[in-house]
Amino acid sequence: MPPVDVIARANAWLAAEPDADVRAELAELISGPVEVLASRFAGRLQFGTAGLRGAMGAGPLRMNRLVVRQAAAGLASYVLANWPGDGRQRGIIVGFDARRKSDDFALDTARVVAAMGVRALLLPSPLPTPVLAWNITALRAIAGVMVTASHNPPADNGYKVYLADSAQIVPPHDSAIAACIDRFDPCNVALAPEDDALIVRLDESGERNYLASVPAVRLRPDLVGGPVAYTAMHGVGGATLLKAFKAATLPEPFVVAAQQMPDGSFPTISFPNPEEPGALDLLIARARESGALLALANDPDADRLGAAIPTPNGGWRRLTGDEIGWLLGEHILRHTAGADRLVITTLVSSSLLGRIAAEHGVQFRETYTGFKWIGRTALDHPDLRFVFGYEQALGYLVCRQPMDKDGITAAVMMAEVAALAAAEGLTLQDRLDALAKRFGRHVTCDLSVPLDPAVGAAKLETMRATPPAALAGQPVTGVEWYDEAGLLRLWLGEIRLQIRPSGTEPKVKLYGEAIDLDPSPYLAALAALL
Repeated sequence: MPPVDVIARANAWLAAEPDADVRAELAELISGPVEVLASRFAGRLQFGTAGLRGAMGAGPLRMNRLVVRQAAAGLASYVLANWPGDGRQRGIIVGFDARRKSDDFALDTARVVAAMGVRALLLPSPLPTPVLAWNITALRAIAGVMVTASHNPPADNGYKVYLADSAQIVPPHDSAIAACIDRFDPCNVALAPEDDALIVRLDESGERNYLASVPAVRLRPDLVGGPVAYTAMHGVGGATLLKAFKAATLPEPFVVAAQQMPDGSFPTISFPNPEEPGALDLLIARARESGALLALANDPDADRLGAAIPTPNGGWRRLTGDEIGWLLGEHILRHTAGADRLVITTLVSSSLLGRIAAEHGVQFRETYTGFKWIGRTALDHPDLRFVFGYEQALGYLVCRQPMDKDGITAAVMMAEVAALAAAEGLTLQDRLDALAKRFGRHVTCDLSVPLDPAVGAAKLETMRATPPAALAGQPVTGVEWYDEAGLLRLWLGEIRLQIRPSGTEPKVKLYGEAIDLDPSPYLAALAALL
């Protein structure tokens, strides 16, 4: 874009920008080097199956109110084009977390939707993503928006979109909504008044009704439960989780007080993701001092669940996402019946769930990376009874509503798993050891290689065309390509290695799994080829 065009466009954004802090940032950029300014206007945040997500700031390549208004207009336009009959009345439900400006983004979304003649159902306060998703179907909304950056760094925010089935959008909806967004000028999106009749401000019944469904998650309600430690990681899950445990007649968890209240600045943690090293340090300290059987962590919007357990030597260790999935899956299949049961996981998750499912005589499906595909797979099999789905990135669904990961109900079930183990004189490590004795010890690992997305895709295509003959001295015995996932799977006997470009970051991700063997040397050899 020529410098004159960049400056003219930036000035148009400056005139339209409603927030003083973003205006000040943009004014400084306009007065500085044109190359820096141009980098903010070299495109826009791309809307995809994860919606929008990025750093807060000025310009179309950052998260701000103009970008959100454009996205809301595109979504409303898509609804009107595809559900012209009842879409206006059923409306779009909007929720938000406690990150910086999430409430502003949510209200702007409601005002844009209303200005286009569609009802906007606005949740009353910062609430977990599962509460928003659950209420899409409960209120028969045509779509839903959750303003959240989930477990991204503190400087980020995001915009997650659902349709009426409460599952995250998948192709072709994502590209079609993106095309609708492109038709709107972010500097000239109409806004309805805040008191417009089409903006319905919901009360606390949305959370209450969600919580009323929680007791049905329990499969052994006779168990009173044991001591559990918990952290909300400064997110919006804290209050809802305590209410959920009470509704499920479980003892109130010992919370990490410093992280219990929502705080978008995340003062005690630099990266609010339960998978990150050090993220659970305060939680484990609380678990140790309280004598807990289990430590649980929600990410900031409470759709993910992390966990840690005591070790035989008196320490604590963080469970992998797969280990949590194994424990939940085995518990659910042990306490339900019927050959029509369906469990689902993703390509990059451990293969052990498939073996557990086979032993229990139930249906098993493996789908693409991302929880949206688990929800979609469950919906695509109405003849089967979905009972459990998980992905190794700490996403779990232990009930049929919503069709998205839910860290609150998963926490309730994990507390029940720990309570049952204790009632039987066992620990959660004993449970994992028993699975290893039955199926072999499944060892997983992963790596990330920073690469430009185009470079990573090109290298993967080259590797697909000419796969390595051996890795770390072990012959490659099988090669599989999953086109829609952009994933290459290599077999070295029973060692499984997988590689794919990240959908949200400039990196290539690699995953390894072996039975009774460490796959990391082989995964490192694969990474070296990049």
